[in-house]
Amino acid sequence: MTQAAGLGPTIRAWRDRLSPTATGLPAGHGRRAAGLRREELAELAGVSVDYIVRLEQGRATTPSAQVASALARALQLTSAERDHLFRLAHLAAPTDDQISDHIPPGVQRVVGRLGDAAVAVFAADWQLIWWNRNWAALLGDPSASPPGLRNFARDTFPVTSDKPRLSQWPVLALDDEVTSAAVVSDLRRATGRFPRDRRLAKLIRDLAEGNERFAELWAAGTVAAHREDRKIINHPSVGTVTVDCDVLTDGDAELKIVILTAAPGTRDEASMRLAAVAGVANPSESVGEAARHGLR
Repeated sequence: MTQAAGLGPTIRAWRDRLSPTATGLPAGHGRRAAGLRREELAELAGVSVDYIVRLEQGRATTPSAQVASALARALQLTSAERDHLFRLAHLAAPTDDQISDHIPPGVQRVVGRLGDAAVAVFAADWQLIWWNRNWAALLGDPSASPPGLRNFARDTFPVTSDKPRLSQWPVLALDDEVTSAAVVSDLRRATGRFPRDRRLAKLIRDLAEGNERFAELWAAGTVAAHREDRKIINHPSVGTVTVDCDVLTDGDAELKIVILTAAPGTRDEASMRLAAVAGVANPSESVGEAARHGLR
């Protein structure tokens, strides 16, 4: 492999081609290059600037799979480019029978243009991998919870003393039984699509062993997808907000794009806007986490 085709130069080439505005960052004045600065890539990927420097200079050559995935999202790589990044980092590229946390550039563009909606993206196993500022403002900042527990199925079927991790305040489904059955059915559908995914297998094992209601529903064997819901959010600043929850699925990766909206012209719509203006409970942390997920 020539030096110019190595990990560091390739990351630099991808960084140079990505404009700040494509990631939601302000273009600013006096920029000497059209691409991202190292500081901006570091912020978007949630790593240190020094680590980006060492990667590009070839002094760091083996990033973890988690860091490689974060870089792929921040750089808005295609699936083929993400796989190439993994191979350059001496990592096994994700296979078609493994759940992917990668968000293709097209999906990033779409979710970034949904205006006032509260939007999040989940992997096929309902692991939260992306959210916007309005989502954090409406439900509380997910970065307050450990990454491994940011999972809607774990919230729906808590194990032992587990508490909901996707919202910092109470959220009620108008028909909890329908929602619970839909989540279990959707997970069973995911096992058919990703039969050898270890993370999915562990999730189902944990819930089946630790939550009696999940075990009962899982034994029923229903296969379906979770598409829509209606929820009541007890927001600490604006009071109760009733929202429609629509779930869109993207392609073979089975990414779930969850969109929360309120009926136009209602008090709930006004409350959503007030929540967005009020911001999140811990703004300093949210800004950093939003940047790590490419949110602005």
